[in-house]
Order: sequence, then C-alpha cells, then structure tokens
Amino acid sequence: MSIEKVKCLIIGSGPAGYTAAIYAGRAGLKPVLYQGLEPGGQLMLTTEVENFPGYPKGIMGPQMMQELMEQAARFETDIRSGFATSVDFSGEVHKVIIDETHTIEAETVIISTGASAKWLGLESEKRLRDSGGGVSSCAVCDGFFHKGKDVLVVGAGDTAAEDASYLSNICNKVYMVVRRDEMRASKIMQARVKNKKNIEILWNTVTEEVVGGQVVEAARIKNTQTGEVKELPISGFFVAIGHQPNTGIFKEYLDMDAQGYIQTVKGSSRTNIQGVFACGDVQDSTYRQAVTAAGTGCMAALDAERFLAEKEAMAVES
Repeated sequence: MSIEKVKCLIIGSGPAGYTAAIYAGRAGLKPVLYQGLEPGGQLMLTTEVENFPGYPKGIMGPQMMQELMEQAARFETDIRSGFATSVDFSGEVHKVIIDETHTIEAETVIISTGASAKWLGLESEKRLRDSGGGVSSCAVCDGFFHKGKDVLVVGAGDTAAEDASYLSNICNKVYMVVRRDEMRASKIMQARVKNKKNIEILWNTVTEEVVGGQVVEAARIKNTQTGEVKELPISGFFVAIGHQPNTGIFKEYLDMDAQGYIQTVKGSSRTNIQGVFACGDVQDSTYRQAVTAAGTGCMAALDAERFLAEKEAMAVES
C-alpha cells in the first residue's frame, strides 16, 4: 500500500469541501481533496439555486459546483477522484485510507462528507428527483418554485413539520402524508401544522407513486386502514423522512450525537481529535444550506491553518 504525506487533507466535496479548499489553498497549505462517492454533494441533485448570494439570476446546482471546483483548483488544490474507506486518528499523524489501496498521512484533516437524504425508494421518485422534475428533500431550497401551487410533504418528524409550515406560507395548499395515526414531531411543531388552515394532514397514509412524465403532476396515495387509493394533483413532492450523515468510518474516533452528526466545539469546526475538523452537513443537522456549509468550510480551513501555525511555533520554541 502506497503512503503519501500531506499538510491538509479534505475528505468530501460540495460547498463545504470546496470552500475549505479555496481558503486552505490561499493559505499555502497545498490541500489535497478527495471528492468522494458524490462529487459536488447534494447540490448535484438540485436544478436551480436561487438563494446563494452572488447569483442574482440563480444558477444550476451542478454548474455552481463546477465553478467552486475550478476556483479551488485555481488555488492549487489537488482535486482527486476517490473515496475514504477507513481512518486511523489514534496518533499525532492522521491516517486516511483511500479506496483501500492508498494511505494518506495528514497533519490536518477536514471532513466534509455531508449527509444524504433518506428517500422512499420509488422509481418515479428517483426519476423525477434526478431530472429536477419537482421531487426534493429541501423545502427551503425548492419551495419557491411552487409558489401559489399545491404540494405534498412526506414525513412525521420535526423536519417534516418545519417543511410543511414553511411551504404553507408560499404555497396554496400543503398535504402532509403521515404513515401512522400520530406524529413524531415535538408538540409545538405539531400544533403549528395543525393550526395552519392550508395544511391537510393525511393520517395512516403511504405514497404508492409519484405521477408525472417530465414533472410532478400528482401523488398516488393509499390509506392503510381503509385501503382507499386516490391521486392528489400537486406540483411539488417533498420527502422529509430524515438525513443520514456520512460518518460511519469516523465513529471509532470522533464524538457524535445520537443521529451520527459529528460534534464540533461551539463556535469552531474543531472535533475532539486535535487536527481534525468538520464542516458542512456532516456536523449540521439544523440548517443544511449551501451558504451555511460554505461558511463552515471557511471556518475549517482557518482553524486548520491556525492549528498548523501554533504547532510550528511550538516546535521552534522547543
């Protein structure tokens, strides 16, 4: 197995990873970035991004990621295809195995592996999601495109309730599909959706199909108690059944919350391991926006730069 030594290794791309690379590159850290299984992250599944500052006319998600990647490359980031398969953070030098064949020994590691949305697993859901036809896991990102129209939210937790509440302010009607006869959301969030006149909660209901050729036209739903099947005309289908942070390989070493999100020191990107930093959705279960991910990517690079500077100063003093 080949071994390579680097000053700054960034695991994962997307707004957080690429922004970290831009800042680390400009600081002269010569970062190496591995793009992971989903180069560009979740924005590669998004059509038009209208809420990222600096794009008054909006920009397509994949194009935005391409431009961020080119900007990172401009500042001498070594951008590579590859996937981190395991890590060893037990020593002062952090070891990361890439594709089970190549070992990187890094003085600092920035983790930006993101979180993947959970989906229902329907063929029509995937097809209309990948084509930008109105299936989404982010109401804040894509709700505006359905202003004044009817939409549907799948889920029963706080995220689903928050999404339904948010959409109710801009859409004509919001259907909320709940699999059981109760919600998992907190009492305050339940009260919020129940008090909204244009939110209709469909209890004991599951989605059988997202109907539409190029765009979402309706949702075929089934009441699990009565067996009744019907189609609801909608333009947007929002899946809010949770996200899974991509943190499996770090569990042995890093502190995480109950959902598996990496815990960072408040006001920083530092983890419980010296020299290891986390940014973007992998440590953010609250906001999950491109702009907040980019912000924490900046923080991670600055934290890594300061860590290395302090380490160097201590070495000179000793």
